[in-house]
Amino acid sequence: MTDGRPPETPHGSGDDDPSDEFDDLDDDEDLQRLLAEFDALAEVVDSSEEQERVRAARNAAVLAADDDEVFGRVIEGYDRADLAEAFVGSLLFGIPMFVEGGTNEVGAFLAANPLSLVGTVLGTIGLAIGILYVADIQDVRVYKPILGVVPRRLVGVLGASFVTALVMMTAWGRVDWGAPLLAFATVVAAFVPMSVGAALGDILPGS
Repeated sequence: MTDGRPPETPHGSGDDDPSDEFDDLDDDEDLQRLLAEFDALAEVVDSSEEQERVRAARNAAVLAADDDEVFGRVIEGYDRADLAEAFVGSLLFGIPMFVEGGTNEVGAFLAANPLSLVGTVLGTIGLAIGILYVADIQDVRVYKPILGVVPRRLVGVLGASFVTALVMMTAWGRVDWGAPLLAFATVVAAFVPMSVGAALGDILPGS
């Protein structure tokens, strides 16, 4: 016989797990940090076409966030697959830079202002570090750092994006190495957004 009270539900058998709320909160914070990176990039670019591309990439990130498997992964090792992901990400962000005259205009300005050129290079390195290790988009672990200090993933992301910019800008006739400073500065102008694409392309799929 029963006393009229509903049977007790065993602990942990309910459909709602309170910890899920905290998991969702962490995912939301990661997404907000990523969107903040895109917003900061949108403030740097000056043409409407470039801003539209940034918005498109931002929207793609929002759509990707709907997949629970995208965020919250632990990334430890570093191999050829990671390098390939960085290459693809840099290429996706770089193709618009290869065909737009604005890239050459920025390159000409940087070539005429060496301090701005150096600051741009250092700022790009800092941006890549921020995306990989500071923004907490993923839990990225440093794997066998070069000389015990330099993360392999950072070198791979920056190297893949810079080499891709160098090769593509040269192959498509966007730079003239008869003026090496101007050519280098123009490559750097393309390198900035490409490093962002390489970093996101590397860590978003997970590894």
